[in-house]
Amino acid sequence: MVFDIETTAQPVENFDEVQQEYLFREAESQPDEVSRERKRAEISNLFSLWALTGQVVSIGMMNPHTLRGKSLYLADDFEETPPGSDVEFIPCPDEAELLASFWEAAAKFDTVVTFNGRSFDVPFLYLRSAALNVPISRKDWLGYRYQESPHCDLLDQLTFYNVSGRTGAARTFNLDFYCKVFGIVSPKAQGVTGHDVPRMMEEGRYREIAEYCMRDVRATVELYRVWNDRLRDLSSKYSKH
Repeated sequence: MVFDIETTAQPVENFDEVQQEYLFREAESQPDEVSRERKRAEISNLFSLWALTGQVVSIGMMNPHTLRGKSLYLADDFEETPPGSDVEFIPCPDEAELLASFWEAAAKFDTVVTFNGRSFDVPFLYLRSAALNVPISRKDWLGYRYQESPHCDLLDQLTFYNVSGRTGAARTFNLDFYCKVFGIVSPKAQGVTGHDVPRMMEEGRYREIAEYCMRDVRATVELYRVWNDRLRDLSSKYSKH
């Protein structure tokens, strides 16, 4: 199963005064109000990247062999999936139900594929599930890094487990960059990026977020095929040394 998640910030009101003081402490140390406001905005923009201040709003999943998938997303209404679609779009009323549905699906697969999932998607899902007391069906996705199963993180594979660091030949690039290099349609080709998700949530564009998430998933499927066909044996041998 290939999967990807989209996240957004929780409202500041979700945190008590002590938590807010802790979160924005660096802003309060700035020398003037303009600088303080700028720093508060910077910190607020990071909330969607931290599992304890963010929330999962969409999860896309796809079987790379059948190319059939599911898209779970937060929404306050129901929208039918078009007949004959290879992806079933499933609106969820809250984050807990979304996560529970994901873990139910994940239990059926021996291996998952992500792009940067070891650093972001998986720990985010684990912590959000724990915070909401949602049972986690797969607790082995952050185990031994130098293997392709049960979790194949393509960013690990395409950097040969970060052999080059930040400046070497196999340095890290984002998904959009890898897609363009390997001739894959970028998920950002329609003008939507992860930075747009919070605004789209505010505007009630829930289904569009789910569709963007699935474009990420489809791109990751194609990148997985490139790695599997052209680089897999090399990466496997490298990981054994």
